[in-house]
Amino acid sequence: MNFFKRKNKDYKELVNGCSNNDRKSQEALYKEFFPAMERMIRKHTTDRDQQIDILNNGFLRVFKKIDSFSFQGSLEGWIRRIVYHSMCDYFRKHQKDIRFMVFGDILKETLASKESNNLHFQDLLNMVNTLPEKYHRVFYMYAIEGYKHQEIGEALNINANTSKWYLAEARKKLQENFKAELYI
Repeated sequence: MNFFKRKNKDYKELVNGCSNNDRKSQEALYKEFFPAMERMIRKHTTDRDQQIDILNNGFLRVFKKIDSFSFQGSLEGWIRRIVYHSMCDYFRKHQKDIRFMVFGDILKETLASKESNNLHFQDLLNMVNTLPEKYHRVFYMYAIEGYKHQEIGEALNINANTSKWYLAEARKKLQENFKAELYI
């Protein structure tokens, strides 16, 4: 898969069609950018219903604001910014529903016994950011952005099996850090 393939396309006809409220153009734009926007949303929520709500609201905003796109920069970046703001608005609106994120099934018993030691999302991201460079990149691309090992291998110029190994090592280190955090 060529990651830079999308960026070389000319989207003027597609944007003009969306501006004219052409349903086929809107569908084509949605299908073109849905996977990338979904990966971005998956970084912040694993709830499929939330993902779909955010994506649909984001693309609705894109279609409403498509007239303002001036072809100064990439269309994907412009869409990404609108969908990101849609996601932020969604979480602001539903903030009371977001308490904490449970990390992994392995330590459920430990979490049950340590009710006062709930890790927050930012703490987990900080743990991920402390991983060595290669582990961090592979873990982030696989677990957060949703890439497959073959795609990660192509992007990082490594073998898919090496990508799997880096992911396994990253998980081990995160579990160690997680356990250490619980017992502090």
